[in-house]
Amino acid sequence: MNDFAGKTVVVSGGAEGIGLSIALAMGKQGMNVVLGDIDAHQLQLAEQELRQAGIQVLTVQMDVTQIDQWQALAAQAIERFGKIHMLVNNAGVGGGTGSIEQMDNTEWRWVVDVNLMGVINGTQVMIPHIKQHGEGGWLLNVASMAGMGGVPYGGAYTATKVAVVGMSESWFAELKPHNIQVSVLCPAFVKTRINLSARNKQSSYKGQSAKREASPQQAAMAAQMQKIIDNGLPVEIVGERVVEALNAKELYIFTHPNYRPTTQARAKAIDEAFERAAASPLLADVAGQEVISFG
Repeated sequence: MNDFAGKTVVVSGGAEGIGLSIALAMGKQGMNVVLGDIDAHQLQLAEQELRQAGIQVLTVQMDVTQIDQWQALAAQAIERFGKIHMLVNNAGVGGGTGSIEQMDNTEWRWVVDVNLMGVINGTQVMIPHIKQHGEGGWLLNVASMAGMGGVPYGGAYTATKVAVVGMSESWFAELKPHNIQVSVLCPAFVKTRINLSARNKQSSYKGQSAKREASPQQAAMAAQMQKIIDNGLPVEIVGERVVEALNAKELYIFTHPNYRPTTQARAKAIDEAFERAAASPLLADVAGQEVISFG
């Protein structure tokens, strides 16, 4: 018997890719699985795969940007399985790549609404249900290595993933007294279709950028990205890594240890910036003040 057996996990964007990998891994641990996804066809395929693996599954077509659809999913999950114990906020889009001038506000809004507001919507709806039964549980937010440092020409994606990391750190402290473990998954390149996110773009987000032909620079970047993703980590490993990390109660879940030097360089640069601030005569009165902690 493990901590997950007989409990219920809700996975957004769970019809394929990292979401499906996590769903399969948690299902193999004995969890009931609820998949939410905007793609009805992929949901059918995912449902078949989970059922063939002997996993109890419920699928719900939904758009994470719509909080009423989250509420409907929660109601169906509780009707089917009784309780919700884990939320995996996985649904996300890559968004367009390009310079500041090439990314219009509609594209920004799409990425922010899915990658950031989708996580907020899911958490606001599901956490009260997890608190209600008093058994504790898990909140897993899927961010990215982009959440650990900016990605050139990927400003919208980076902004949302940095936000997801920060929210996870905040919620880690907030939910600890409720025995709800918070983790944030920060993968680098994985073999998924994240670079083809526009295939499921809602009509309300198809702005001017969708009408323009890709510039030679954007086309070259897209080709390079496809090559990198094709050589990425097999998606099946991600779900198993999540199980491993959740059992170890990790806040930050990394899948690419080869990226450690990049985070170390960032931490070093931040530390050096603090040293320069401490040496500034303008800040002499601040340097010795007590640090206010909210944790």
